Amino acid sequence: MIGSVTCSVVVCAYTLDRWDDLRASLLSVSDQSVQPDEVILVIDHNDLLLSRARTEFPGVRVMENRYRQGLSGGRNTAIAEARGDVVVFLDDDATADPGWLAALMKHYEDPAVIGVGGAAAPRWPAGRPAHLPADTEFDRGELDWVVGCTYAGQPETLTEVRNLMGCNMSMRRSVFASVGVFSEGLGRIGKVPLGCEETELCIRARQADPSARILFEPAALVHHRVTPDRVRWNYLISRCWAEGLSKAVVSRMVGQGDALSTERTYVGSVLPHAVGRELGRAVRRRRVRHLRSAGAIVIGLASTCAGYARGSMARSHGSRGSG
Repeated sequence: MIGSVTCSVVVCAYTLDRWDDLRASLLSVSDQSVQPDEVILVIDHNDLLLSRARTEFPGVRVMENRYRQGLSGGRNTAIAEARGDVVVFLDDDATADPGWLAALMKHYEDPAVIGVGGAAAPRWPAGRPAHLPADTEFDRGELDWVVGCTYAGQPETLTEVRNLMGCNMSMRRSVFASVGVFSEGLGRIGKVPLGCEETELCIRARQADPSARILFEPAALVHHRVTPDRVRWNYLISRCWAEGLSKAVVSRMVGQGDALSTERTYVGSVLPHAVGRELGRAVRRRRVRHLRSAGAIVIGLASTCAGYARGSMARSHGSRGSG
């Protein structure tokens, strides 16, 4: 219990290939300055991983995903089993700073707060790649969301936000009882980079109760490991395409206005500024790297828009077919 509120920390895992990451993630939870009331590990349809986890993590409630394969099904399994007032989600390839849980949980003393998320800093395999640029090596990059991390344009101080980021978020368990759980038609399945299930749930919760508050707390920091396959150009393109597809589905579910409210500012302000910055550096410094950076932003945006258009076309075709 933290203050008067109890919490359950949830980690979902699907592959033995990330065993070392999973172990580090759970160790970081055990090293928190304040302890959760329970830790739940959900294994996504992998019997070998389930057996090993039950043997090697005796202090953790280990269970198998009893719903549809994928991250949303795993999270929904944990929600059904969690005992805490607040359910906290941490990715299996992310490690939390010692003050992470305390920074999230302190805000739940306010009954209007229904969700709190934190920041995620990338742990690159070999330095920041040119196609994921940032103002300086110490800053957030405009495309860091592609690798599941906090990106340029997000708040740098405690701020009320539309939605939380999946690798580092928490929500009152009562919200799930009120508006339902994560949509299993959205979200990552293994290495398939779909997403936006957190966005859809947060919007749905706010639509049900417009007075509810969802907070971004940058002090609640985790470090998200970026694997070598995620710093390749083809991953950038596929992830952006999948984001567009996912946003089209969310628009259908909760309305385009809410689904794209944050994205309009990002596309209209943050990305043009970054392209101008990188082109200016290319001219001043005469370095091809900055041309690649500017090109990556344009290509990423184009891939996202193409995915959104494809998802919207599927919606339109589906509507005609059902008429």
